[in-house]
Amino acid sequence: MENQNKTNNTGTSLKSLEADREKVIVRTSVIGIVTNLLLAGFKAVVGIISNSIAITLDAVNNTSDALSSVITIVGAKLGGKAPDKKHPLGYGRIEYLSSMTVAAIILYAGITSAVESVKKIIHPEEADYRAASLVIVAVAIAVKLILGSYVKKQGEKVNSGALTASGSDALFDAVLSASVLASAAIYMLWHISLEAYVGVLIAAVIIKAGIEMMSETVSDILGQRADPGLVKEIKSLIAQEPEVIGAYDLVMNNYGPNKNYASVHMELPDTMTVEELDRLTRRVEAKVYLATGVILTGVGVYSHNTGTGEAADIRNAVQKIVLSHDWALQMHGFYVDTESKTIRFDAVVSFDIKPKEAVRILCEDIKELYPDYTVHITPDIDLTDL
Repeated sequence: MENQNKTNNTGTSLKSLEADREKVIVRTSVIGIVTNLLLAGFKAVVGIISNSIAITLDAVNNTSDALSSVITIVGAKLGGKAPDKKHPLGYGRIEYLSSMTVAAIILYAGITSAVESVKKIIHPEEADYRAASLVIVAVAIAVKLILGSYVKKQGEKVNSGALTASGSDALFDAVLSASVLASAAIYMLWHISLEAYVGVLIAAVIIKAGIEMMSETVSDILGQRADPGLVKEIKSLIAQEPEVIGAYDLVMNNYGPNKNYASVHMELPDTMTVEELDRLTRRVEAKVYLATGVILTGVGVYSHNTGTGEAADIRNAVQKIVLSHDWALQMHGFYVDTESKTIRFDAVVSFDIKPKEAVRILCEDIKELYPDYTVHITPDIDLTDL
């Protein structure tokens, strides 16, 4: 009952954290929208008055940043919807789709900027910079540096890929605006026009940022390797239980930022009763949930020999055979029945070999040493850091 109460309290706490996370994303995005629209307006006026393609494209970039922030808000709102019958695991992955949309907008802005800049290189036009215009650009640089640092920090704080990307993009914008300012200063001092080439540079950086963001979002949608720190923490929490000999086969499934479901195997003494196992499993599930917010949807069991010394000798010999291969990363879940002459275990293999081929080789090697035994090997993929 105590564990149940803790779980319920933590469930309420996690819901509160989700609500706070959404508020942070919305508030930060609104600040970004207002700031970028103001910057875009000032830069557009300056760009038109001074006939500067670089400053005008910088204004377009600010407008795309504002639109990105709007999409980030929509993604956070939709992703925060409660699970229902149609989507029982929630709507968290919508945030990845919103990040993909933001990346597409950034790419479009970059490509458009590149086209316009190339046109200006082919058909150059003389710019007319004024001191007031350059002051506005300088102020915009300072604003973007402050905004970028703030947005990126908030994005990392609440694990929002879209916010973090927006913050990084704003910092890039500050650097690009500085290059615009530098090209204007060069023109005023030596009458050398570099702004069209600076426009190409701006476009290239924008395109690069869009491609990187899209690549990272695609990886999130496809499913990435679980965070090593989180994996280590979960296995450590399970291994702290006195009955647990080892924790293996941790499989993490992500359904949006901070929404993780997992399954794991525990190696336990073969003397445990079902009642003892049930108590342990429930205790571990609550413990992991309280500490990490990860929901263990399945807990499997490996039986560990507690009997004769012969079993330990066979285990050591088999483990030596398995780990003699470079592609065999780990052996676990080992159990030998000396009466029925059966050996069974799991072997974690790298991506350098096909699982079926690994099983065939290991079975042949073990059968050479123990020809009277039937060998059952389950190949495990190298999903998480061991």
